[in-house]
Amino acid sequence: MIPMPDIPDNTPEPGYYYHFKHDPHGTLNNYAYEVLGVGHHTEDDSRPEDSYMVVYRPLYKDSSLYKNGKMFALRPLAMFMEDVERDGMRTPRFRAITNPGIIAELDKIRTRMYGEAS
Repeated sequence: MIPMPDIPDNTPEPGYYYHFKHDPHGTLNNYAYEVLGVGHHTEDDSRPEDSYMVVYRPLYKDSSLYKNGKMFALRPLAMFMEDVERDGMRTPRFRAITNPGIIAELDKIRTRMYGEAS
């Protein structure tokens, strides 16, 4: 059995997130994602820091993941949580959506796309 590394303190809570490519002047759900949780890659003991993966799915129909079977996305936790450079500024790769009105609209979009209610 592969020993699991300690669960990092900094993990995203389930909920809605915008990717740094989100255009605030575009549609509400462009580059919006629903984070379902964090999983552990059980077969990889070579790089424990990359063994935790964020499980999420797109909330926009143009996503290749959605078009190809409504698949889930997996991204290493460290990459999900890191800052990236955009327009010469550092910004989180993903940021939590906390506005209740936007969350309510994304709930409706998620239900239409995936047929699930929260």
